[in-house]
Amino acid sequence: MDATQNCIAVYPGTFDPLTNGHVSLVRRAAKVFGAIIVAVAGDSHKTPLFSLDERVAIADAVFDHDASVMVEGFNGLLVDYVKRRRANVILRGMRAVSDFEFEFQMALMNRKLDRSIETVFIMTDYKWLYISSTIVKEVCKHGGEIRGMVPELVRERMREKYGLADPKKGA
Repeated sequence: MDATQNCIAVYPGTFDPLTNGHVSLVRRAAKVFGAIIVAVAGDSHKTPLFSLDERVAIADAVFDHDASVMVEGFNGLLVDYVKRRRANVILRGMRAVSDFEFEFQMALMNRKLDRSIETVFIMTDYKWLYISSTIVKEVCKHGGEIRGMVPELVRERMREKYGLADPKKGA
């Protein structure tokens, strides 16, 4: 067995909302690492659409049948959470060059805080390159169709949050 199969990778984010790009990255990473913890951040400079408990419950439902994926909420410094979970890898997704500067800064800061934790970057699948949680929220808020960009459960919950009738259900 490859050494990475014994690794626990923590994939942190606000996941507000969880997109198909996030789901794709987790499932691809699960083929490399022994276990993936989807760490839903409670502390954020963003104003979330969903509460921490809602985001954890949604991600938990989406990954319910993935035995190597666990979902947890967390607050505080990511490196402290990673240590508590006895993990040694922070997993980050990269969509485009525009992500690089921020992600590079974060990786270097985390490395400064704890040199035993590595950050591993995985490129997004090309079909999710244009998707971001922010864009998906804007489209949905204005009544646009987000089917295929997010898991169906996420789509339904977002439409509920924005008070939109679901055309699929004839409402």
